[in-house]
Amino acid sequence: MTDGKLRVRFAPSPTGFMHIGNARTAVVNWLYARRHGGTFVLRIEDTDRERSTQEAVQVIYDSLRWLGLDWDEGPYLQSERFELYRRRAEELVERGLAYRCWCTPDELEERRKQALAEKRNPKYDGRCRTRTEPREGVRPVIRFRMPETGTTAIQDLIQGEVVTANEELDDLVLRRADGAPTYNFTVVIDDHDMAITHVVRGADHLSNTFRQVQIYRAFGWDTPAFGHLSLILGPDRTKLSKRHGAVSVLQYRDDGYLPEAMVNALTRLGWSHGDEEVFTVEELVRLFDLPDVGKAPAIFDFEKLRNKYNAEHVRRADPGRMGGLLAATLERLGIARLTADDPRLALLTGGLRERSRTLVEMAEASRPLLVEDVAFDEAAVKKHLKADAADVLRALGERIAALAGFERPALARAIEELAAARGIGMGKVAQPARVALTGTAVSPPIDVVMAVLGREQVLRRLEAGARKAAG
Repeated sequence: MTDGKLRVRFAPSPTGFMHIGNARTAVVNWLYARRHGGTFVLRIEDTDRERSTQEAVQVIYDSLRWLGLDWDEGPYLQSERFELYRRRAEELVERGLAYRCWCTPDELEERRKQALAEKRNPKYDGRCRTRTEPREGVRPVIRFRMPETGTTAIQDLIQGEVVTANEELDDLVLRRADGAPTYNFTVVIDDHDMAITHVVRGADHLSNTFRQVQIYRAFGWDTPAFGHLSLILGPDRTKLSKRHGAVSVLQYRDDGYLPEAMVNALTRLGWSHGDEEVFTVEELVRLFDLPDVGKAPAIFDFEKLRNKYNAEHVRRADPGRMGGLLAATLERLGIARLTADDPRLALLTGGLRERSRTLVEMAEASRPLLVEDVAFDEAAVKKHLKADAADVLRALGERIAALAGFERPALARAIEELAAARGIGMGKVAQPARVALTGTAVSPPIDVVMAVLGREQVLRRLEAGARKAAG
């Protein structure tokens, strides 16, 4: 392989949301292209006219953009290439490598049932291979004439050598009765036409590849290199599904995950680099390579995505960027609308990033500091706002009111000095203050809480807390 000539593609069908399996295929192809200075092509396989929607196409674009997977060519739409597929199918018919089949769907189903009952392979029996006369009232399909003997072998970049007997491969349909081309045909035409050098996709396509290789050979074309990624399983080692929590890629965005964390987690499905687990995208581009991907099924761990990958990337992310993302999340959740230059954003992200696993968690932890009224957690009130806390809160309020400035160091000192003056632990001041200011016993550092609220709000909440403690 020569750097700069590698060409890979991501070719999803817009018939639903873009799920984890789609996203992992896109990530692997994008990283492989970037690692080797190649080209990443986007192709939309929208030949299913009934199920393909423009909304689903837009979801693909939005998902890729959110993940940061920029494409170099495309998007190409298969729906705009039907004439090319028609010509190529007719070419194979003219050369005797494909033929028109006049069997009706009902007839095919009856034969399939009979074959299964007799424990035979329910493949098409080839009875129209030699038929030349049309059948009145029946619109034919075009079938590929598959070799009936020998084997088809694939030297898979991930799975190794895989072989199947040609007698197991039926004469697949290239063009349906309504003129629509089929998947196995269009991908061969497009991958050749777009000069794709490496086809990297899920292992569920492996059985299709044997058929596609025969179509390449029929046209006299070189086949690309194939690599089939292992299946993705849930934590219970069954096929990943909605039951495990697998949702649209964009749902992860809305749930407060960072795109670099998703790329990190998806790349680690079957790939490793020593004992390291958390990587920047730049590191993945430098380190990832297809030969290092394992062929065993990969486990997608949702807990690890949140608690390890996303939490770590939240801690590492640029503070300014995190402020902007937090502002967008706060507004989307209806908590508050903060401008990009609002100093509270830096305070919140700085105070919360060590304990927040997602942007949504960070936004929810910010909620008590950005709304007008405190919603008290009764368990926290019962534990920390006891009668003796009333005097402590009022004394703290007096010290806060007397401060010349309102910076975090001065606020922290006010708490420390009050605790020292009274001969009590810091927690005896900070925890009642935390509950009075936020309504809960868990919050960002107390000096951050006060700095975000501002002097007037702090004094008001401390007094309200004191009254609540006094009963």
